[in-house]
Amino acid sequence: MKITVNDEAIEVDDETTVAALLERFGFGPKGIAVAVDLAVLPRSEWQTTLADGARVEVVTAVQGG
Repeated sequence: MKITVNDEAIEVDDETTVAALLERFGFGPKGIAVAVDLAVLPRSEWQTTLADGARVEVVTAVQGG
């Protein structure tokens, strides 16, 4: 199925979860926020299976001044 991650269209398996997607892209477990279809998804729901056409945005925290 096709989804969009940070404005990039990709193909994933039908059973792909948010957590699996984050692992695939090499995101660590801390310092990130995830939104699926414009709704922020709490870490407790990262085992949610993505739907065809889902739009996922991953934002990383950046430290600086």
